[in-house]
Amino acid sequence: MELTDEQRLDWLRLIRSESVGPRTFRALINKFGGASAALEALPDLARRGGRPSLKVTSRAVAEKEMAAATRLGVRFVAMGERDFPKTLQAIDTAPPLIGVRGSTDVLARPAVGMVGSRNASASGLTFTERLSRQLGEAGYVVVSGLARGVDTRAHRATLQTGTVAVLAGGQDKVYPSENEPLLRAIVEQGGAVVSEMPMGWEPRGRDFPRRNRIISGLSYGVVIVEAARRSGSLITARFALEQGREVFAVPGSPLDPRAEGTNDLIRDGATLCASVEHVTSVLEPLIASGPRAEPGAEEPHHPLDTEELWDELDLPDVPRAPKGSVSPAPGIEEGGTDAALGLIALLGPSPVAVDDLVRQSGLPIRTVQMILLELEIAGRLERHGGNAVSLTQDP
Repeated sequence: MELTDEQRLDWLRLIRSESVGPRTFRALINKFGGASAALEALPDLARRGGRPSLKVTSRAVAEKEMAAATRLGVRFVAMGERDFPKTLQAIDTAPPLIGVRGSTDVLARPAVGMVGSRNASASGLTFTERLSRQLGEAGYVVVSGLARGVDTRAHRATLQTGTVAVLAGGQDKVYPSENEPLLRAIVEQGGAVVSEMPMGWEPRGRDFPRRNRIISGLSYGVVIVEAARRSGSLITARFALEQGREVFAVPGSPLDPRAEGTNDLIRDGATLCASVEHVTSVLEPLIASGPRAEPGAEEPHHPLDTEELWDELDLPDVPRAPKGSVSPAPGIEEGGTDAALGLIALLGPSPVAVDDLVRQSGLPIRTVQMILLELEIAGRLERHGGNAVSLTQDP
């Protein structure tokens, strides 16, 4: 599949519209057959879900973003197109569009994620540099998040062999700003910089977990070099497990808090990584069989004690309807069908599988999907892994 310029603009408008995230985007495309038809349907879907108005990105705004991206050398690649990474496409929350600066060729090669502490130890940085360089020499692209510490060292070590930086903000909002020269070097030496966020978007705290799922999604496996028990690197490990990727952890001294998270990962079943062979011996058979799809409802096979961190990882849509913003204007509850009211009665704050909703409601699956889509566009429904949904809770 290759989009026309008009279709690409419609895709950008749809994913930038309010309350439309990756899963919602796919549901809309599947329902209406294309982004143009989905854009036309959005306002009515929102009203039927109980929200009187919805911000749909205008053509002028999308064209402005396209022009800003072009000036920076960024091109938008759509899911399903030849240059969209196959590993990333296999995950449940794959971004429909990614902005890419640099070479798309590097995105087609087998990749390993490398993440770790921003305040890494000298030994941690030394090992990061050595392992990254050896992975590059073995033919792997190294993916990281352009952060300080381990990320920076991993990128620098693989400038010549191939590296991919994933940003939490827009392509024109590099964080930290001190790594702008490194970003330019990545592009100039054949690497790539990837972001799903709008041009001009300043990264916020909740955007870094979004970025982390792309780091793991691009990779066959992720190496965690150093991570304290409250480290964001554990978020990347969690995503990797849920996406069916391999997780490798570098052991550290039990006296160093920066090793507590990685040592816990090893205890819970992650592969110990002390040399490049520990990574390549595991990944080579996986690469031969091609990227695996996300396992969906399956539980991670290495449980992680990151519950507090995970509370914030619901991948909020950008932008999304704020909680509690739904108006009591006529919608499903007022004048709605018995089918819709009955389905809503089965929903609550706890995630429930859509298949269970179909069975318990006795409704056709298409009817259930349509009602859920209306609620989601209205900002009243949240989607979770394993094809589960829950009602949005007021703050």
